[in-house]
Amino acid sequence: MKYAKEGRLTMKKHGYVEGSGNVYADLSVVNPQEARAKADLAHRIVDIIEVRKLTQVRAGKVLGVDQPKISALKRGRLTDFSIERLVGFLLLLDHNVQITVTPKPHSSRKPPTLEVNAIGAVAAARR
Repeated sequence: MKYAKEGRLTMKKHGYVEGSGNVYADLSVVNPQEARAKADLAHRIVDIIEVRKLTQVRAGKVLGVDQPKISALKRGRLTDFSIERLVGFLLLLDHNVQITVTPKPHSSRKPPTLEVNAIGAVAAARR
């Protein structure tokens, strides 16, 4: 078996590796849960921008950033974006954001998780 820092990779008899469900953990990225959450938020933002047919310049005006920041966002270059900033972008794009905090089950041996569930983000953008 192979193990990543946060995720767990297992070698199957068939000669392939099964991922943990978080590609960032599988690649040993520092803070893989945060990286995945940022990627999920950015993906939703980019979807909304595309559905609304906003140019990068116009999207930048709506979000209060310049065009190169929108380009970085669309390309997945997220080191300059915090989760808080990405959530702010969603609010500026007229989307509600809910943050739910739940206790980790005592019986679970897995570490606590950070997840983004963006249900209906694109459908709402089309209205």
